[in-house]
Amino acid sequence: MRICKIWDADYPWDIRVEKVADSLADAGHEVHLVCRNGGRLQRTESTGKFQIHRLPAFPMFLGPLHEICNFPHPGNPFWWGEIARVMRRYRIELILVRDLPLAIPAGLLGKLFGIPVVLDMAENYPAMLEDRRLYTPTSALGRMLRHPSLARLIECLSFPLMEHIVVVVGQSRDRLKAAGVSAQRLTVVTNTPRVDQWDAAQATRTNPAPQRGLHVVYLGNLDGSRGVDIAIRGMVQLKRHGMPARLTIIGQGPSRSVLEELLTTEGVADRVTICGRLPFREVQAVMAESDVGIIPHYGTEAWNTTMPNKLFDYMLWGIPVLVSDIKAVADIVRDVGCGAVFRDRDPEDFARCLIEMQPVEVRERMGCNGRQAIQQRYNWKVEGADLVRCIEQVKARHQSA
Repeated sequence: MRICKIWDADYPWDIRVEKVADSLADAGHEVHLVCRNGGRLQRTESTGKFQIHRLPAFPMFLGPLHEICNFPHPGNPFWWGEIARVMRRYRIELILVRDLPLAIPAGLLGKLFGIPVVLDMAENYPAMLEDRRLYTPTSALGRMLRHPSLARLIECLSFPLMEHIVVVVGQSRDRLKAAGVSAQRLTVVTNTPRVDQWDAAQATRTNPAPQRGLHVVYLGNLDGSRGVDIAIRGMVQLKRHGMPARLTIIGQGPSRSVLEELLTTEGVADRVTICGRLPFREVQAVMAESDVGIIPHYGTEAWNTTMPNKLFDYMLWGIPVLVSDIKAVADIVRDVGCGAVFRDRDPEDFARCLIEMQPVEVRERMGCNGRQAIQQRYNWKVEGADLVRCIEQVKARHQSA
């Protein structure tokens, strides 16, 4: 089957885009990825498994024209043109569009060409934009172009155009069923890791000196609803309890300056380090000597209907996790026994859980449980096969209709 996969950002890189495209290619399908070209890279490129088709690049002297023409808006004619060009030239048989921004052009072009369209919906987009509006510093233009009400309208218009919708957790499936999408048009494919993704089997876990206390790590973006402020305030509570601990924050985002100010005003600059983005090898080094990985996200609708990738990264490394009680994440942690769950936006409960995780034998048991769960259940070999089977069934149903 010849598949056009649509991704609204630059490639490289996105881990789910790569896993999905590679799995489909490994199953014998021809995959063409249409993506943004913010970095002004060459228009076409092969990864060895799939072909990349980037939007046009405009010269620097034309100012913002390049960004405007690459912006993933449903009415952007450059996206429509590039998707249609790839569909015609390579005789595409199915479209797989990632997330909401380009679902309408994908759906309408699918109808025009008479082929099925599948939406791979990794995020609850309206709720995610609501979080951004409430908790993250955003420009006035950004608030207008990425407004939750517009995203809700796009959902209403795009869902009927989709032959099938792939979601990442059961809570997201339930939300769409409540919105009127039939269960037969929904499949859950969780964003689990490849077991070799981090080369964790070759990595050596180290044990920091006990007198330095627990080494807690956060890996991910820095924006308002991810709860990194709660983790910092939790470190304040540990300091008051006299418990030695340090927090390493790896990531970048619009809330970084606010968080840096917070750790200074709260008096924990000696315990908390914000590293920004790090090269892969440095991330590996930090992970290898960490004691607890955290996911302190706010319990908003957005986080209660998706799955942060970092949960599986921590589990793959055999690192025990401390998570807020967002639904899908907390369910896995409790079921597997790979960590602890604290009350959403409660720094004192965050600290209490870390105190309970102090004993080495407790953390070793949790880490082992997480690693085993990845090997046996939560890995892309399982989920990738489900995705390929789903896509092939959609095509077969469309042909027989």
